[in-house]
Amino acid sequence: MNNMQTSDVERAKKVKSILVTIPKPDNDKSPYFNLAEKYNLKLDFRGFIHVEGVPAKDVRRDKINLSEHTAVIFTSKNAVDHFFRVCEEMRFEVSAEMKYFCITEAIALYLQKYIQYRKRKIFFGKQTAKDLEDVLKKHSKEKFLFPCSDVANEETQNWLQVNGYNFTPAVLFRTVISDLSDLKDVFYDIIVFFSPSSVQSLYENFPDFKQNNTRIAAFGATTQQALLDHGLILDIPAPTPAAPSMTMAVEQYIKLVNK
Repeated sequence: MNNMQTSDVERAKKVKSILVTIPKPDNDKSPYFNLAEKYNLKLDFRGFIHVEGVPAKDVRRDKINLSEHTAVIFTSKNAVDHFFRVCEEMRFEVSAEMKYFCITEAIALYLQKYIQYRKRKIFFGKQTAKDLEDVLKKHSKEKFLFPCSDVANEETQNWLQVNGYNFTPAVLFRTVISDLSDLKDVFYDIIVFFSPSSVQSLYENFPDFKQNNTRIAAFGATTQQALLDHGLILDIPAPTPAAPSMTMAVEQYIKLVNK
């Protein structure tokens, strides 16, 4: 996947600054902070995209009837937030019998923000809808609601479709391009991308973007493809067998060039 059009040697310049294209974490627990400290780097976080809720009236217009559903499938914390926001806007009382299927334990635990965790029927997988397979099979008679964004997680949706589940995708939030005009004259040695939407944001904000000596890191095949489609050089791909996380891949690269 590493599409090096230029010799590695020419591009292997010392790294002093990193821009991570997601919002700054609320706490200091992000592994990027450790990385910045360890290698004395200037580190900035900036969300290239952000989420906006779809108003309840638009959800109604999509003919989504919350009361018809007996279970909800959550693939992100955003989905949890916007499901309960829409319920509130519609003055819809969520039944105590509602079943919640979460793609990860972290999302399941996040439900505590809205419901009494111990008193509810909550199931979770490890990472993907496939992990939920066994649990979902036992509950295949449910009528599922699948809250998602306008750039829905197609993998989950396809999987539910292929396996014949009775589910309604509900677009409850939208992914919106952020205004990055203040970054116009700012240069970073590495920019880290996590989604095709953030690559789209880069070009909508800076149509004439030139990569020059900026090294680009990208997580996941669709993000990497979006960058390659724009003719960019992908210097740091992840996950790889040697670097299952983005921070590991970035650190391995810095070790190499900051000798």
